[in-house]
Amino acid sequence: AKHMAKRELLESARLLRNLTADAGATLIVNDHLDVALAADADGVHLGQDDFPIPEARKILGPGMIIGASTHSVEQAIRAEAEGADLINVGPIFPTKTKETSVEPVGVELIARVKEAINTPQTCMGGINLSNVRQVILSGAERPAVVSAVVAADDIAEAARLLVEEIRKAKEERDSLK
Repeated sequence: AKHMAKRELLESARLLRNLTADAGATLIVNDHLDVALAADADGVHLGQDDFPIPEARKILGPGMIIGASTHSVEQAIRAEAEGADLINVGPIFPTKTKETSVEPVGVELIARVKEAINTPQTCMGGINLSNVRQVILSGAERPAVVSAVVAADDIAEAARLLVEEIRKAKEERDSLK
């Protein structure tokens, strides 16, 4: 919802907060610190050009989650040092989910970031059923997908197939250790 009006975004976030609260799920608002606070979200996810992490922590306090998008090892190290609770690495592959001027970083960055920091990580960007095995074998624990599920004809089946492929890839990776 990058281009959604702020009031509409807040209304959607409040609806999602009700749904996630009922389901016992976590709600993280992308980019908008003010919307995260007003909707009583569990946290906010900030990009490289968004509100700085140290200032966001001052406003949010210690209880809310702060995620950070990173595109290099250096950015991941800085985000961890600044207090991010979660680091996202990407885009791994080309993606049309959101407009970005960042070139795909490739699966190699997953392992390099995992080695450099201790903060939990996700990775995203162009991940789908045909390449999620490669992502997991590269060291990812928490791949995130959007288009691979929401653009599918059968969303539930697409999600089920992805979860199964992730499980199999993790078993394969663990057996190689």
